[in-house]
Amino acid sequence: MSQKVLLNSKEVTIILHRLACQLIEKHLDFSDTILVGIQPRGVFLAERLKQILENEYKVPEISLGYLDITFFRDDFRRTDKPLEANKTQINFIVEDKKVIFIDDVLFTGRSIRSALTAIQSFGRPSEIELLVLIDRRFSRHLPIQPDYRGRQVDAINGEKVIVSWKENDGEDVVHLVTN
Repeated sequence: MSQKVLLNSKEVTIILHRLACQLIEKHLDFSDTILVGIQPRGVFLAERLKQILENEYKVPEISLGYLDITFFRDDFRRTDKPLEANKTQINFIVEDKKVIFIDDVLFTGRSIRSALTAIQSFGRPSEIELLVLIDRRFSRHLPIQPDYRGRQVDAINGEKVIVSWKENDGEDVVHLVTN
């Protein structure tokens, strides 16, 4: 097994600031916009973006929620191991709001399809966008594309993209792992 660093800590920080600026360009004051981190790994990216937007770009009161998609996936019954659901924390109505789904890696698109179904339990958004740190563009099973992407990666099926966050893994780094 070999691994290659795709993004180091400094590059991750630069990308996060670029993504934050792109969000500000489109959503200005965020009064009708909600950030939704897709459990489990999108939560770290969503929290970091919220922190950057509020602390460094002085955007006030950004709504942030976490969405668990475990039982909305089309493949959740196809595994022998028991599923561990995460917690959904959405303490607001999404009716007529602009929702930005946030996830670390866009791979097949199945997680995003599941999130589209799951969010309907909280109302009907006026618009849904997708922000990802890594877009694996040649592996899509569904016609889903990000509105905001940190970096495109051309990885073949035997390769994995592993995103590590300092809050959870001790450092910000993105690896391409080959078996």
